[in-house]
Amino acid sequence: MEKERENSSVYFHRPPETLNCAQSIMKGFQKEFGVSDEEIEAFRAWGGGRAEGGVCGALYAADILLKRKGMPSISAEFAKKVGATTCKEIKGNQLCSCPNCVRIADELMVELMEKTGH
Repeated sequence: MEKERENSSVYFHRPPETLNCAQSIMKGFQKEFGVSDEEIEAFRAWGGGRAEGGVCGALYAADILLKRKGMPSISAEFAKKVGATTCKEIKGNQLCSCPNCVRIADELMVELMEKTGH
């Protein structure tokens, strides 16, 4: 029996890779989306509030992957659960920890994928 997929949050800052929020989502969905190790490494640039528009890196990575399969953004659902979508707002107002943002983005992706049959 195949091992159940782990939530992407297990990869956040875990040695030896010490992946950031964006990378953790990419790693967590590596098999489902055919993400290369090189692409995971490239997403190091999008963690810590450096994603386009200051968006949370976990949300940014999730939306990039979902878009590849023609699925909608999880941004609205993420904002409902976390309270904001930008890293600055989330961290500045202490709305949610980074590992929890990764966990929430992962859960929302799984939910959407199950709903849409992907």
